[in-house]
This record gives sequence, C-alpha cells and structure tokens, in this order.
Amino acid sequence: MIPMLFAALAFAVPVPRPVQSWVEMAPGGSVVRILTEAETCPVIRVDGRNRRAVLRAAPASLPQRSNKAHVDGPTGFASRVCELPLPRWARRASLGGRPLPLPRPRLDRIVLIGDTGCRIKAADDAAQDCNQPTAWPFAAIAARAARMRPDLVLHVGDYLYRENACPPDRQGCAGTPWGYGEAGWRADFLDPAAPLLNAAPWIMVRGNHEECARAGQGWWRLLDPHPLQPGADCAGAGDDMAGNHTDPYAVNLGQQAQVIVADLMQLASGKPGDPLVSAQFDRDMARIAMLSRGAKVSFATAHFPFNPVVWQDKPHTAVAIGAKPVTAYALPPLPHVRAMLAGHIHMFQLARFADRPTQVIAGFSGTLEDDAPAPAGLADIAGKPGAAALQALTTITGRFGFALIERHGQAWDMTVFAADGAVMRRFAI
Repeated sequence: MIPMLFAALAFAVPVPRPVQSWVEMAPGGSVVRILTEAETCPVIRVDGRNRRAVLRAAPASLPQRSNKAHVDGPTGFASRVCELPLPRWARRASLGGRPLPLPRPRLDRIVLIGDTGCRIKAADDAAQDCNQPTAWPFAAIAARAARMRPDLVLHVGDYLYRENACPPDRQGCAGTPWGYGEAGWRADFLDPAAPLLNAAPWIMVRGNHEECARAGQGWWRLLDPHPLQPGADCAGAGDDMAGNHTDPYAVNLGQQAQVIVADLMQLASGKPGDPLVSAQFDRDMARIAMLSRGAKVSFATAHFPFNPVVWQDKPHTAVAIGAKPVTAYALPPLPHVRAMLAGHIHMFQLARFADRPTQVIAGFSGTLEDDAPAPAGLADIAGKPGAAALQALTTITGRFGFALIERHGQAWDMTVFAADGAVMRRFAI
C-alpha cells in the first residue's frame, strides 16, 4: 500500500520545466536571458568566475490589453525571467555545465528568419494547422538552421501569432496553447526555436505583433534586450508611447561590419501623420544614418520593410513600392547602408535599387504566406508614385524558408533555403 501511495504522490507532483536560456545581442554587448521555475536565479560561470543572474521579471498575471484581435485568453507568466548582461569581451560562459553561445569577435554566418508564429486570428478567420509540420514548419526550420552552425541569428520580428483559440472544427490546430501569456510564447516561439536558441546568439527585432496593444508585455519580459522598466513595459495603454520605442543601436560583427537594429513600433501604434510619431521616426532615421557612418559595411534591420516592391492588402490588390505604414513618412537616402533586412510581408523578396539600399524581406519562416505576386516585369512599376529606380527583383511566395548571410573576405552573399533545406536562390549583397 505504501509504495503505491508514494507512486500516486509522485504522479501528482508537477515536474518543473527545465531551465531555458539564450543569448541576445544588446547595446554595448550581449545578455544571457533565462526562463526558470526555480525560486532564485541561477549562477552562470563567465570566463572562470561564478556570477549570479539577476531577476528581470517575477511570475505575474498581467492586465489584459484591448486590440482588434479580441484576445481574451491567458496573460499569465508562471516562470521567472532572469538575466545577466555580459561585456563584449566575454569569451566563455556556461549554465549548469552547458556552454552558452556567446558572440565571437568576428560574426561571419548569419541566419535570417522572420514572421515565424502559427497564425490563429478569429478576426481574420485565419486558423493555420499548427499541429502539422508542413503547414507550420518553424520547428523544422529552426532545427535545420541550427545544424548550419551560424555565428548569429537575426529574427526580423513577429514571433507570436496564436492570438485566439483554435476553432472547434479545425483539427489541424486542436489543443494548441494560445494568447499573449507564457503558454502562447512557449508554443509559438520558445519551444520550437530551442535548437536555434542554443546554437548562436540572437538579434531580436520587434514586430508589430509585439507592439504594446498585442504581445508587447511578453516581448518586454522575454525578448527585448534593454532593461525592463516600469512605465515602458506595455502594462497599461497610457505608457504605450514609451513602451513602443527604443533607440536604434549597432551590433558589431567585427572587421568594420555591423547590423543597426531599429524598433519602429511607433509606426504601428500611431496614426499616420501624427506629429509625435513623425518626429520620433525622423530621430530614428537620423540615428541610423549616423551609426551607419561608423563602419565599412552596415546592414539596417527593422520589422517594416522600407522599400518593398509589392504589398498585398486585404482586398488582394497589389500596390507597388512601399509598405504601410512606412510610406506615410519621409525616408532618408541612407547612403552608407548596404542592405535593409525586414519581414512583415509573408514572403521572401530581394530588390536592388539604383539610389537606395538593397531591400531584403524574410517574412517567410512559419506564418501563413501572403499571396503577393511580383510585377510581371520591371516596367510594370515604372512611373508609379514613390517608385525608385529598380535594378533587379526576386520574389518567392508560397514556400516557407530561411536565409543564410555569409561573409567571404570583403564580400557578403546570401543563400535562400526552403524549409526542407533545398536551395532556392543565391545572391551577392
């Protein structure tokens, strides 16, 4: 009887989740971020010395935010979020005996992914088959990209798409967690991304799905590389202007190359023409221009593409050059930026221009693809309002995938892979 009682008690006690950790690039260095159910933050061994991580966010049930997705699901976070900022010169770190993927002095191989979550949104009558790997292949993409041993991962935003419960008549997503709380974040990003989170440090770019009125609370607790501060954490609508913005910063790739990271969520949260939003946008563009003058090679990244050739909106009409909401604002020429890396449109596109940086869109790593056909020829966009001098265009729709950017001496190349690893295209940047 007693052994049976002990067995019953053992099954009744919940088993804690293992500690999950990753490394993010941050202004001035990198930060180790840890998700744990333990009562205290763990010790990290850094260059032979033990350093205890500090608490970033305690378990909490957060206020429900109101938005067009009508999310009324769980907003609880059961785990502690801990962190330890690291200087750029840190070379070795481990957690529980497991090495952490710190940035190397020179980062030559960059995995590029974006728009990775599984889309379930009642307002759009969208219910992706999250339980089917072919319909939502982000886990397979993350595992395949991890095996390529990248030096860095760049996610161009939109991590959480499971905003509503799976409809009862859709078996393809039956039983999936959803909502802006920890369960949604784990299901849509943290769990499927685990192999890639363990493989390399990340640059986390914020998408419009992570604006304050949507999954911004989780964004700030889990992924934003800046310190978490009351009044800028998306807890209440009155603080959204502060919570929807951080200044652009540069990530050093070594050998006079860098990635400039911009958080432009004020474009998603503000109305076009809002003078406060316009002023902030102008300041951000000026900072990107200033930072780009400090290196031989600069890539700029933000979730919104500044110069997409095609936009497919809800009425399913193609509009040339310019994605909402960016076209409401004046863009500087940015002559020192080699390429702009973005997502937001659910496809892959690379467009070269005569008078502005190459635009790369990599919003094709998991969420439902957009039906966004490119013009039949380059002449189709000539003379349209706002059109740039387009030199070359490649658009890939209907296929999930990721890209690998590689440095060879002074040259940079990009290979675009399908989810199954097949090479779709190769480019020189």
